[in-house]
Amino acid sequence: MTGTKHKFIGDAAFYRRLLTLVIPIIIQSAVTNFVTLIDNIMVGRVGTVAITSVSVVNQLSMVIFITMFGIVSAGSIYGAQYYGNGDTEGVRRCFRFKILVCVLVALAGILILIFAGDRLIMLFLTDTTGSGGVAETLASAQDYMKVMLIGFVPFALVNAYSSTLREAGETVVPMIASVIAILINMTFNYLLIFGKLGFPRLGVIGAAIATVISRYVECAIIVIFAHVRSNRYQFVKEVYSKFYIPGSLLKKIIKTGAPLILNEVLFSLGITMINQSYSTRGLEVVAAMNITNTAVTIFLVINMSMGAAISVLVGQQLGAGRIEEAIDTDRKLLFFTFVLHVGIGVVMYLVAPKIPLLYNTSMDIREMAMMMLRINAFHLPIGALYHSLYFTIRCGGKTLITFFFDACFTIVISLPLVFCLTRYSVLTVIAIFAIEKVADLIRVILGLVIVKRGTWAKNLVSSKEKAGEA
Repeated sequence: MTGTKHKFIGDAAFYRRLLTLVIPIIIQSAVTNFVTLIDNIMVGRVGTVAITSVSVVNQLSMVIFITMFGIVSAGSIYGAQYYGNGDTEGVRRCFRFKILVCVLVALAGILILIFAGDRLIMLFLTDTTGSGGVAETLASAQDYMKVMLIGFVPFALVNAYSSTLREAGETVVPMIASVIAILINMTFNYLLIFGKLGFPRLGVIGAAIATVISRYVECAIIVIFAHVRSNRYQFVKEVYSKFYIPGSLLKKIIKTGAPLILNEVLFSLGITMINQSYSTRGLEVVAAMNITNTAVTIFLVINMSMGAAISVLVGQQLGAGRIEEAIDTDRKLLFFTFVLHVGIGVVMYLVAPKIPLLYNTSMDIREMAMMMLRINAFHLPIGALYHSLYFTIRCGGKTLITFFFDACFTIVISLPLVFCLTRYSVLTVIAIFAIEKVADLIRVILGLVIVKRGTWAKNLVSSKEKAGEA
Protein backbone atom coordinates (compact mmCIF):
# COMPACT_ATOMS: atom_id res chain seq x y z
CA MET A 1 0.00 0.00 0.00
CA THR A 2 2.80 2.39 0.92
CA GLY A 3 4.63 1.65 -2.32
CA THR A 4 1.51 2.30 -4.33
CA LYS A 5 0.93 5.53 -2.46
CA HIS A 6 4.44 6.81 -3.19
CA LYS A 7 4.04 5.73 -6.80
CA PHE A 8 1.17 8.17 -7.32
CA ILE A 9 1.70 10.74 -4.56
CA GLY A 10 4.83 12.88 -4.25
CA ASP A 11 6.55 14.19 -1.14
CA ALA A 12 6.30 17.74 0.19
CA ALA A 13 9.26 18.92 -1.91
CA PHE A 14 7.55 17.64 -5.07
CA TYR A 15 4.40 19.65 -4.45
CA ARG A 16 6.36 22.75 -3.39
CA ARG A 17 8.17 22.71 -6.71
CA LEU A 18 4.92 22.12 -8.55
CA LEU A 19 3.13 24.96 -6.78
CA THR A 20 6.04 27.35 -7.32
CA LEU A 21 5.72 26.73 -11.04
CA VAL A 22 1.94 26.56 -11.50
CA ILE A 23 0.58 29.12 -9.01
CA PRO A 24 1.62 32.13 -11.15
CA ILE A 25 0.22 30.37 -14.23
CA ILE A 26 -3.00 29.53 -12.37
CA ILE A 27 -3.36 33.12 -11.18
CA GLN A 28 -2.74 34.42 -14.69
CA SER A 29 -5.21 31.99 -16.25
CA ALA A 30 -7.78 32.47 -13.48
CA VAL A 31 -7.77 36.23 -13.77
CA THR A 32 -7.77 36.05 -17.58
CA ASN A 33 -10.66 33.62 -17.74
CA PHE A 34 -12.62 35.35 -14.99
CA VAL A 35 -12.34 38.68 -16.78
CA THR A 36 -13.24 36.94 -20.07
CA LEU A 37 -16.38 35.72 -18.30
CA ILE A 38 -17.10 39.25 -17.04
CA ASP A 39 -16.51 40.63 -20.55
CA ASN A 40 -18.81 37.98 -21.96
CA ILE A 41 -21.49 38.88 -19.43
CA MET A 42 -21.10 42.57 -20.31
CA VAL A 43 -21.60 41.76 -23.98
CA GLY A 44 -24.44 39.45 -22.96
CA ARG A 45 -26.21 42.34 -21.26
CA VAL A 46 -26.46 43.99 -24.69
CA GLY A 47 -28.56 41.08 -25.96
CA THR A 48 -28.60 37.77 -27.82
CA VAL A 49 -27.38 39.28 -31.11
CA ALA A 50 -24.26 40.58 -29.40
CA ILE A 51 -23.56 37.23 -27.70
CA THR A 52 -23.93 35.33 -30.97
CA SER A 53 -21.84 37.71 -33.13
CA VAL A 54 -18.93 37.79 -30.68
CA SER A 55 -19.10 34.00 -30.31
CA VAL A 56 -18.84 33.39 -34.06
CA VAL A 57 -15.85 35.73 -34.55
CA ASN A 58 -14.07 34.22 -31.56
CA GLN A 59 -14.55 30.72 -32.99
CA LEU A 60 -12.93 31.78 -36.26
CA SER A 61 -10.10 33.54 -34.41
CA MET A 62 -9.58 30.40 -32.34
CA VAL A 63 -8.35 28.50 -35.41
CA ILE A 64 -5.60 31.09 -35.90
CA PHE A 65 -4.72 31.31 -32.20
CA ILE A 66 -4.52 27.54 -31.76
CA THR A 67 -2.29 27.34 -34.83
CA MET A 68 0.05 29.77 -33.05
CA PHE A 69 -0.15 27.56 -29.97
CA GLY A 70 0.95 24.59 -32.08
CA ILE A 71 3.94 26.54 -33.41
CA VAL A 72 4.93 27.70 -29.93
CA SER A 73 4.56 24.14 -28.64
CA ALA A 74 6.77 22.77 -31.42
CA GLY A 75 9.53 25.21 -30.47
CA SER A 76 8.98 24.59 -26.76
CA ILE A 77 9.60 20.84 -27.02
CA TYR A 78 13.23 21.62 -27.89
CA GLY A 79 13.40 24.91 -25.97
CA ALA A 80 12.60 23.27 -22.62
CA GLN A 81 15.06 20.45 -23.24
CA TYR A 82 17.82 22.84 -24.40
CA TYR A 83 17.27 24.90 -21.26
CA GLY A 84 17.52 21.77 -19.10
CA ASN A 85 20.73 20.94 -20.98
CA GLY A 86 22.20 24.43 -20.38
CA ASP A 87 22.30 25.33 -24.09
CA THR A 88 21.45 29.07 -24.36
CA GLU A 89 22.00 29.23 -28.12
CA GLY A 90 19.57 26.37 -28.58
CA VAL A 91 16.92 28.21 -26.58
CA ARG A 92 17.56 31.42 -28.56
CA ARG A 93 17.10 29.71 -31.90
CA CYS A 94 13.88 28.02 -30.77
CA PHE A 95 12.68 31.43 -29.54
CA ARG A 96 13.50 32.98 -32.91
CA PHE A 97 11.56 30.22 -34.66
CA LYS A 98 8.47 30.97 -32.54
CA ILE A 99 8.60 34.72 -33.24
CA LEU A 100 9.00 34.36 -37.01
CA VAL A 101 6.35 31.74 -37.63
CA CYS A 102 3.77 33.09 -35.14
CA VAL A 103 3.90 36.56 -36.72
CA LEU A 104 3.54 35.04 -40.20
CA VAL A 105 0.48 33.07 -39.04
CA ALA A 106 -1.01 36.24 -37.52
CA LEU A 107 -0.58 38.13 -40.82
CA ALA A 108 -2.02 35.23 -42.82
CA GLY A 109 -5.01 35.09 -40.46
CA ILE A 110 -5.65 38.81 -40.90
CA LEU A 111 -5.68 38.45 -44.70
CA ILE A 112 -8.00 35.42 -44.61
CA LEU A 113 -10.54 37.13 -42.36
CA ILE A 114 -10.41 40.38 -44.37
CA PHE A 115 -11.18 38.66 -47.67
CA ALA A 116 -13.27 35.67 -46.56
CA GLY A 117 -14.55 36.64 -43.11
CA ASP A 118 -18.14 37.38 -44.19
CA ARG A 119 -18.58 34.00 -45.88
CA LEU A 120 -17.07 32.19 -42.90
CA ILE A 121 -19.34 34.02 -40.44
CA MET A 122 -22.44 33.07 -42.45
CA LEU A 123 -21.63 29.37 -41.97
CA PHE A 124 -22.63 29.78 -38.30
CA LEU A 125 -25.82 31.76 -38.79
CA THR A 126 -29.00 29.69 -39.23
CA ASP A 127 -32.40 31.18 -38.49
CA THR A 128 -34.68 28.30 -37.41
CA THR A 129 -37.32 30.51 -35.78
CA GLY A 130 -38.01 33.00 -38.57
CA SER A 131 -37.02 35.93 -36.36
CA GLY A 132 -34.88 37.49 -39.10
CA GLY A 133 -31.87 37.94 -36.82
CA VAL A 134 -29.24 36.71 -39.28
CA ALA A 135 -28.62 40.04 -41.05
CA GLU A 136 -28.33 41.93 -37.77
CA THR A 137 -25.98 39.33 -36.30
CA LEU A 138 -23.80 39.35 -39.44
CA ALA A 139 -23.43 43.15 -39.31
CA SER A 140 -22.53 43.03 -35.62
CA ALA A 141 -19.96 40.26 -36.20
CA GLN A 142 -18.36 42.19 -39.08
CA ASP A 143 -17.93 45.29 -36.92
CA TYR A 144 -16.39 43.26 -34.09
CA MET A 145 -14.02 41.32 -36.38
CA LYS A 146 -12.58 44.40 -38.15
CA VAL A 147 -11.29 45.77 -34.84
CA MET A 148 -10.12 42.44 -33.40
CA LEU A 149 -7.75 41.86 -36.35
CA ILE A 150 -5.56 44.75 -35.12
CA GLY A 151 -4.61 42.70 -32.05
CA PHE A 152 -3.38 39.56 -33.82
CA VAL A 153 0.34 40.50 -34.11
CA PRO A 154 0.85 41.50 -30.45
CA PHE A 155 -0.97 38.30 -29.47
CA ALA A 156 1.57 36.34 -31.54
CA LEU A 157 4.53 38.05 -29.84
CA VAL A 158 3.09 37.50 -26.36
CA ASN A 159 2.82 33.77 -27.08
CA ALA A 160 6.43 33.53 -28.27
CA TYR A 161 7.90 35.54 -25.37
CA SER A 162 5.76 34.12 -22.55
CA SER A 163 6.32 30.49 -23.49
CA THR A 164 10.12 30.94 -23.69
CA LEU A 165 10.26 32.81 -20.39
CA ARG A 166 8.31 29.97 -18.76
CA GLU A 167 10.80 27.44 -20.15
CA ALA A 168 13.48 29.45 -18.33
CA GLY A 169 11.45 29.25 -15.09
CA GLU A 170 10.02 32.81 -15.25
CA THR A 171 6.28 32.53 -14.68
CA VAL A 172 5.62 35.61 -12.52
CA VAL A 173 6.20 38.36 -15.10
CA PRO A 174 3.91 36.85 -17.77
CA MET A 175 1.33 36.56 -14.99
CA ILE A 176 1.72 40.23 -13.96
CA ALA A 177 1.57 41.41 -17.58
CA SER A 178 -1.57 39.37 -18.16
CA VAL A 179 -3.26 40.61 -15.00
CA ILE A 180 -2.54 44.26 -15.88
CA ALA A 181 -3.75 43.75 -19.45
CA ILE A 182 -7.01 42.10 -18.48
CA LEU A 183 -7.78 44.72 -15.86
CA ILE A 184 -7.34 47.32 -18.62
CA ASN A 185 -9.53 45.19 -20.86
CA MET A 186 -12.28 44.94 -18.25
CA THR A 187 -12.15 48.67 -17.50
CA PHE A 188 -12.42 49.73 -21.14
CA ASN A 189 -15.10 47.11 -21.75
CA TYR A 190 -17.23 48.76 -19.09
CA LEU A 191 -16.54 52.24 -20.42
CA LEU A 192 -16.93 51.51 -24.14
CA ILE A 193 -19.66 48.86 -24.22
CA PHE A 194 -22.07 50.85 -22.06
CA GLY A 195 -20.77 54.42 -22.66
CA LYS A 196 -19.82 55.25 -19.07
CA LEU A 197 -17.94 58.34 -17.76
CA GLY A 198 -18.38 60.29 -20.98
CA PHE A 199 -17.12 57.52 -23.31
CA PRO A 200 -19.23 56.65 -26.37
CA ARG A 201 -21.62 53.67 -26.15
CA LEU A 202 -20.14 51.29 -28.75
CA GLY A 203 -21.52 47.84 -27.84
CA VAL A 204 -19.56 44.97 -29.40
CA ILE A 205 -17.17 47.41 -31.14
CA GLY A 206 -16.25 48.75 -27.70
CA ALA A 207 -15.53 45.20 -26.51
CA ALA A 208 -13.18 44.68 -29.47
CA ILE A 209 -11.35 48.00 -28.88
CA ALA A 210 -10.84 47.11 -25.21
CA THR A 211 -9.39 43.71 -26.13
CA VAL A 212 -6.97 45.21 -28.67
CA ILE A 213 -5.73 47.85 -26.21
CA SER A 214 -5.11 45.18 -23.58
CA ARG A 215 -3.12 43.01 -26.01
CA TYR A 216 -0.75 45.84 -26.90
CA VAL A 217 -0.22 46.63 -23.21
CA GLU A 218 0.54 42.99 -22.38
CA CYS A 219 2.93 42.71 -25.32
CA ALA A 220 4.81 45.90 -24.31
CA ILE A 221 5.26 44.77 -20.70
CA ILE A 222 6.61 41.31 -21.55
CA VAL A 223 8.89 42.42 -24.40
CA ILE A 224 10.38 45.32 -22.42
CA PHE A 225 10.95 43.13 -19.35
CA ALA A 226 12.66 40.38 -21.32
CA HIS A 227 15.08 42.77 -23.04
CA VAL A 228 15.81 44.82 -19.91
CA ARG A 229 16.67 41.58 -18.06
CA SER A 230 18.63 40.11 -20.96
CA ASN A 231 21.65 39.43 -18.70
CA ARG A 232 19.49 36.94 -16.86
CA TYR A 233 17.61 35.66 -19.90
CA GLN A 234 20.53 35.33 -22.29
CA PHE A 235 18.43 33.85 -25.08
CA VAL A 236 16.88 37.31 -25.70
CA LYS A 237 20.25 38.81 -26.66
CA GLU A 238 20.74 39.25 -30.41
CA VAL A 239 17.51 37.41 -31.17
CA TYR A 240 16.68 40.07 -33.78
CA SER A 241 20.25 40.70 -34.94
CA LYS A 242 19.96 37.95 -37.52
CA PHE A 243 17.09 35.71 -38.45
CA TYR A 244 19.23 32.61 -38.74
CA ILE A 245 18.18 29.17 -37.60
CA PRO A 246 20.55 26.29 -38.51
CA GLY A 247 19.05 24.00 -41.11
CA SER A 248 19.66 20.94 -38.95
CA LEU A 249 17.79 22.44 -35.98
CA LEU A 250 14.98 23.73 -38.20
CA LYS A 251 14.68 20.28 -39.72
CA LYS A 252 14.41 18.71 -36.27
CA ILE A 253 11.78 21.20 -35.12
CA ILE A 254 9.77 20.73 -38.31
CA LYS A 255 10.11 16.94 -38.20
CA THR A 256 8.97 16.78 -34.58
CA GLY A 257 6.70 19.82 -34.69
CA ALA A 258 4.94 19.36 -38.04
CA PRO A 259 2.53 16.72 -36.67
CA LEU A 260 1.98 18.97 -33.64
CA ILE A 261 1.27 22.08 -35.71
CA LEU A 262 -0.92 20.09 -38.09
CA ASN A 263 -2.63 18.61 -35.05
CA GLU A 264 -3.48 22.04 -33.63
CA VAL A 265 -4.70 23.33 -37.01
CA LEU A 266 -6.91 20.30 -37.69
CA PHE A 267 -8.08 20.11 -34.07
CA SER A 268 -9.15 23.76 -34.08
CA LEU A 269 -10.82 23.35 -37.46
CA GLY A 270 -12.55 20.24 -36.17
CA ILE A 271 -13.87 22.03 -33.08
CA THR A 272 -14.99 24.97 -35.24
CA MET A 273 -16.83 22.63 -37.61
CA ILE A 274 -18.41 20.82 -34.66
CA ASN A 275 -19.67 24.17 -33.37
CA GLN A 276 -20.91 24.98 -36.87
CA SER A 277 -22.86 21.71 -36.84
CA TYR A 278 -24.51 22.67 -33.57
CA SER A 279 -25.29 26.10 -35.05
CA THR A 280 -27.56 24.45 -37.66
CA ARG A 281 -30.01 23.92 -34.82
CA GLY A 282 -30.49 27.70 -34.55
CA LEU A 283 -29.04 31.00 -33.29
CA GLU A 284 -30.24 30.10 -29.78
CA VAL A 285 -27.85 27.14 -29.71
CA VAL A 286 -24.91 29.40 -30.68
CA ALA A 287 -25.76 31.74 -27.79
CA ALA A 288 -26.13 28.86 -25.30
CA MET A 289 -22.82 27.33 -26.35
CA ASN A 290 -21.08 30.69 -26.04
CA ILE A 291 -22.32 31.03 -22.45
CA THR A 292 -21.27 27.44 -21.73
CA ASN A 293 -17.81 27.58 -23.29
CA THR A 294 -16.94 30.88 -21.61
CA ALA A 295 -18.04 29.65 -18.17
CA VAL A 296 -16.24 26.31 -18.57
CA THR A 297 -12.90 28.09 -19.06
CA ILE A 298 -13.08 29.23 -15.42
CA PHE A 299 -13.12 25.60 -14.30
CA LEU A 300 -10.32 24.63 -16.70
CA VAL A 301 -7.75 27.01 -15.23
CA ILE A 302 -5.86 24.36 -13.24
CA ASN A 303 -6.17 21.89 -16.10
CA MET A 304 -4.40 24.29 -18.49
CA SER A 305 -1.75 25.04 -15.87
CA MET A 306 -1.01 21.35 -15.33
CA GLY A 307 -0.29 20.99 -19.03
CA ALA A 308 2.32 23.75 -18.72
CA ALA A 309 3.74 22.07 -15.61
CA ILE A 310 4.20 18.77 -17.43
CA SER A 311 5.85 20.52 -20.38
CA VAL A 312 8.38 22.30 -18.15
CA LEU A 313 9.04 19.84 -15.29
CA VAL A 314 9.03 16.63 -17.32
CA GLY A 315 10.61 18.29 -20.36
CA GLN A 316 13.57 19.60 -18.35
CA GLN A 317 14.14 16.20 -16.73
CA LEU A 318 14.08 14.49 -20.13
CA GLY A 319 16.54 17.06 -21.49
CA ALA A 320 18.87 16.41 -18.55
CA GLY A 321 18.72 12.66 -19.28
CA ARG A 322 16.84 11.76 -16.06
CA ILE A 323 14.33 9.48 -17.81
CA GLU A 324 13.08 7.44 -14.85
CA GLU A 325 12.66 10.59 -12.78
CA ALA A 326 10.65 12.17 -15.60
CA ILE A 327 8.34 9.12 -15.79
CA ASP A 328 7.82 9.20 -12.02
CA THR A 329 7.12 12.94 -12.01
CA ASP A 330 4.62 12.57 -14.83
CA ARG A 331 2.74 9.73 -13.12
CA LYS A 332 2.28 11.82 -9.98
CA LEU A 333 1.14 14.84 -12.01
CA LEU A 334 -1.45 12.77 -13.89
CA PHE A 335 -2.90 11.35 -10.67
CA PHE A 336 -2.98 14.77 -8.99
CA THR A 337 -4.74 16.32 -12.00
CA PHE A 338 -7.48 13.68 -12.15
CA VAL A 339 -8.30 13.69 -8.43
CA LEU A 340 -8.33 17.49 -8.26
CA HIS A 341 -10.76 17.79 -11.17
CA VAL A 342 -13.22 15.35 -9.66
CA GLY A 343 -13.68 17.93 -6.90
CA ILE A 344 -13.79 20.85 -9.34
CA GLY A 345 -16.44 19.00 -11.36
CA VAL A 346 -18.67 18.75 -8.28
CA VAL A 347 -18.42 22.52 -7.73
CA MET A 348 -19.19 23.16 -11.39
CA TYR A 349 -22.32 20.98 -11.26
CA LEU A 350 -23.64 22.84 -8.23
CA VAL A 351 -23.17 26.37 -9.62
CA ALA A 352 -24.35 25.54 -13.16
CA PRO A 353 -27.92 26.86 -12.69
CA LYS A 354 -26.69 30.27 -11.51
CA ILE A 355 -24.32 31.22 -14.35
CA PRO A 356 -26.84 31.61 -17.25
CA LEU A 357 -28.95 33.94 -15.08
CA LEU A 358 -26.22 36.59 -15.52
CA TYR A 359 -27.11 36.98 -19.21
CA ASN A 360 -29.86 39.09 -20.73
CA THR A 361 -31.31 36.36 -22.89
CA SER A 362 -34.30 34.02 -23.14
CA MET A 363 -35.26 31.35 -20.63
CA ASP A 364 -34.79 28.61 -23.27
CA ILE A 365 -31.18 29.68 -23.88
CA ARG A 366 -30.50 29.81 -20.14
CA GLU A 367 -31.94 26.31 -19.65
CA MET A 368 -29.87 24.90 -22.52
CA ALA A 369 -26.67 26.51 -21.18
CA MET A 370 -27.32 25.12 -17.68
CA MET A 371 -27.71 21.56 -19.01
CA MET A 372 -24.53 21.88 -21.09
CA LEU A 373 -22.62 23.12 -18.04
CA ARG A 374 -23.76 20.11 -16.00
CA ILE A 375 -22.70 17.71 -18.75
CA ASN A 376 -19.31 19.45 -18.79
CA ALA A 377 -19.08 18.98 -15.01
CA PHE A 378 -19.20 15.18 -15.46
CA HIS A 379 -16.74 15.41 -18.34
CA LEU A 380 -14.23 17.61 -16.47
CA PRO A 381 -12.06 14.86 -14.85
CA ILE A 382 -11.97 12.95 -18.15
CA GLY A 383 -11.00 16.07 -20.10
CA ALA A 384 -8.35 17.04 -17.54
CA LEU A 385 -6.75 13.60 -17.65
CA TYR A 386 -6.77 13.61 -21.45
CA HIS A 387 -5.19 17.08 -21.56
CA SER A 388 -2.34 15.95 -19.26
CA LEU A 389 -1.82 12.74 -21.23
CA TYR A 390 -1.53 14.83 -24.40
CA PHE A 391 1.20 17.04 -22.88
CA THR A 392 3.00 13.98 -21.53
CA ILE A 393 3.28 12.31 -24.91
CA ARG A 394 4.15 15.61 -26.58
CA CYS A 395 7.04 16.61 -24.31
CA GLY A 396 8.90 13.42 -25.26
CA GLY A 397 8.64 14.35 -28.93
CA LYS A 398 6.00 11.76 -29.86
CA THR A 399 4.02 14.34 -31.77
CA LEU A 400 2.86 11.94 -34.48
CA ILE A 401 1.09 9.88 -31.81
CA THR A 402 -0.56 12.99 -30.36
CA PHE A 403 -1.70 13.87 -33.87
CA PHE A 404 -3.50 10.55 -34.28
CA PHE A 405 -5.30 10.48 -30.96
CA ASP A 406 -6.04 14.22 -30.78
CA ALA A 407 -6.77 15.85 -34.16
CA CYS A 408 -7.53 12.59 -35.98
CA PHE A 409 -9.98 11.56 -33.27
CA THR A 410 -11.69 14.95 -33.49
CA ILE A 411 -11.91 14.85 -37.30
CA VAL A 412 -12.68 11.14 -37.73
CA ILE A 413 -14.87 10.44 -34.69
CA SER A 414 -16.23 13.56 -32.97
CA LEU A 415 -16.97 15.69 -36.04
CA PRO A 416 -18.85 13.04 -38.09
CA LEU A 417 -20.75 12.04 -34.95
CA VAL A 418 -22.00 15.57 -34.26
CA PHE A 419 -22.43 16.37 -37.97
CA CYS A 420 -24.75 13.41 -38.53
CA LEU A 421 -26.68 13.69 -35.28
CA THR A 422 -27.39 17.42 -35.65
CA ARG A 423 -28.56 17.06 -39.25
CA TYR A 424 -30.10 13.59 -39.54
CA SER A 425 -31.44 12.70 -36.10
CA VAL A 426 -34.34 13.83 -33.93
CA LEU A 427 -32.15 13.88 -30.83
CA THR A 428 -32.10 17.12 -28.85
CA VAL A 429 -28.98 19.31 -28.80
CA ILE A 430 -28.44 18.33 -25.15
CA ALA A 431 -28.49 14.60 -25.98
CA ILE A 432 -26.03 15.09 -28.85
CA PHE A 433 -23.76 17.19 -26.63
CA ALA A 434 -23.70 14.42 -23.98
CA ILE A 435 -22.91 11.73 -26.57
CA GLU A 436 -20.00 13.81 -27.90
CA LYS A 437 -18.50 14.14 -24.41
CA VAL A 438 -18.87 10.42 -23.58
CA ALA A 439 -16.93 9.57 -26.77
CA ASP A 440 -13.85 11.21 -25.22
CA LEU A 441 -13.43 8.16 -22.99
CA ILE A 442 -11.99 6.34 -26.00
CA ARG A 443 -8.99 8.65 -26.38
CA VAL A 444 -8.36 8.76 -22.62
CA ILE A 445 -8.02 4.97 -22.63
CA LEU A 446 -5.69 5.12 -25.65
CA GLY A 447 -3.61 7.82 -23.95
CA LEU A 448 -3.27 5.81 -20.73
CA VAL A 449 -2.08 2.75 -22.68
CA ILE A 450 0.54 4.80 -24.56
CA VAL A 451 1.87 6.54 -21.43
CA LYS A 452 1.98 3.32 -19.40
CA ARG A 453 4.33 1.76 -21.97
CA GLY A 454 6.89 4.53 -21.29
CA THR A 455 8.15 4.77 -24.87
CA TRP A 456 7.23 8.48 -24.95
CA ALA A 457 10.04 9.38 -22.51
CA LYS A 458 12.95 10.39 -24.76
CA ASN A 459 15.89 12.81 -24.46
CA LEU A 460 15.75 14.80 -27.70
CA VAL A 461 18.90 16.85 -27.04
CA SER A 462 21.90 14.90 -25.81
CA SER A 463 24.67 16.73 -23.91
CA LYS A 464 26.96 16.22 -26.89
CA GLU A 465 24.52 17.82 -29.33
CA LYS A 466 24.48 21.57 -28.75
CA ALA A 467 22.29 23.73 -30.95
CA GLY A 468 25.22 25.98 -31.64
CA GLU A 469 27.00 23.02 -33.19
CA ALA A 470 23.92 21.74 -35.03
